[in-house]
Amino acid sequence: MAETRNARTSDDHGYRLQEQIGFLLRKAYQRNCTIFADKVEGALTPMQFALMHRLAEDGPTSQNMLGRAVAMDGATTKGVVDRLSARGLLRTERDPSDRRRHVVSLTAEGITLLEFATEAAIAVRGEMLAPLSTREQRTLIRLLGRIA
Repeated sequence: MAETRNARTSDDHGYRLQEQIGFLLRKAYQRNCTIFADKVEGALTPMQFALMHRLAEDGPTSQNMLGRAVAMDGATTKGVVDRLSARGLLRTERDPSDRRRHVVSLTAEGITLLEFATEAAIAVRGEMLAPLSTREQRTLIRLLGRIA
């Protein structure tokens, strides 16, 4: 019969999962996504919202540049753009100056949904950061920006 051995524990090696940045960021992100989905009533995912918000800020943008602006790879960006376009929230057109490039823009329906979702996102931020003081909130955002 094969010998059974137990895995080493935190007491053995000092690695405590609940103290790891990746684990804590994932838990925080999951909480953020749950609150966001509730506030926007499932109308958009956080990735869809980020993409649409960037378009509102920057105006019509190539699909490639849009993906870079929201830290999505090309395949993910295309999938998100395709799904939002199918819902009538985005429009894609070939760039007249470079037929290889697609320019993405918000539709009127997309703008309407984005306005609602932005108010929801503001509420999400407030709920997520509520346990922290104003100073701690600023520090957290600054520190996350440094490691992102």
